[in-house]
Amino acid sequence: MATAQQEMPLYGADPIPNSRPAANAETIDSSGHPIRYSYSKVSHPTLTVWQPPVGKRTGTAVIVCPGGGYVHLAMTHEGTEVAAWLNSLGITAFVLKYRLPSDETMPDKTIGPLQDAQRAIQVVRQRAGEWGVDPGKIGILGFSAGGHLASTAGTHFSKAVIANPAGVSLRPDFMVLLYPVISFDDSIGHRGSRDNLIGKNPPAALIREYSNELQVTDQTPPTFLVHAEDDKTVKVINSLNFYEALMRHHVPAEMHIYPKGGHGFGMHNATTKDLWTERLQNWLAAGGWL
Repeated sequence: MATAQQEMPLYGADPIPNSRPAANAETIDSSGHPIRYSYSKVSHPTLTVWQPPVGKRTGTAVIVCPGGGYVHLAMTHEGTEVAAWLNSLGITAFVLKYRLPSDETMPDKTIGPLQDAQRAIQVVRQRAGEWGVDPGKIGILGFSAGGHLASTAGTHFSKAVIANPAGVSLRPDFMVLLYPVISFDDSIGHRGSRDNLIGKNPPAALIREYSNELQVTDQTPPTFLVHAEDDKTVKVINSLNFYEALMRHHVPAEMHIYPKGGHGFGMHNATTKDLWTERLQNWLAAGGWL
């Protein structure tokens, strides 16, 4: 039983950092069957709290980052549906509607989404008591480009791109990455996500900075990965390379590669009876988060 609470502005009454004055041009597409909500041109980020019943709460929180190539947000099958499932495990979920990179709304679009991910971690950690959350059990979960954002939050936490006067830890305690964009390398990266975030002709240093398999350290959080071998949109080598980097740095990790499933299957890979959600539940339990 999940309860979606009121959506709240991510920065509260404070100004949105790295923001140009511009009209709110956000659009919502709910066409298609089944109906799924897709948000585009997001410039006013929000966080929506999904809480399980008080008696079922484990103290663990997960910030959910929907995918969409940094051009839209798949808010239903990679957002609210996931939040409801996390609630069934006793996990408090926070669905992040993060800003989509735009030169029209941001002086520096390359850091906009990361600012919002860091702010979400900061807010949840600072207000943990209010939501019945253990500040040492805050994870981040992302699909596709949302997986890139989640993995960026998990590998770039030592460099704050938001105001953090209280020195709140911006490191997620664990990461869950579903068919994630990891690399911006020409040979394996998802070009659309790269172009949208850092531009069509980025300098080599920026490509490297946001190729997160190159940013793993011994302090990178434990990670759970899911991908399909036949994914033609985001090549499975993204997850494989990230997993290998985690192994080199002795970071606990678990990875599930399905032969089929393509890209964007959300919570349900129709090609297999195996449920990655069950595998994740086992991993979360083994890690002490349930």
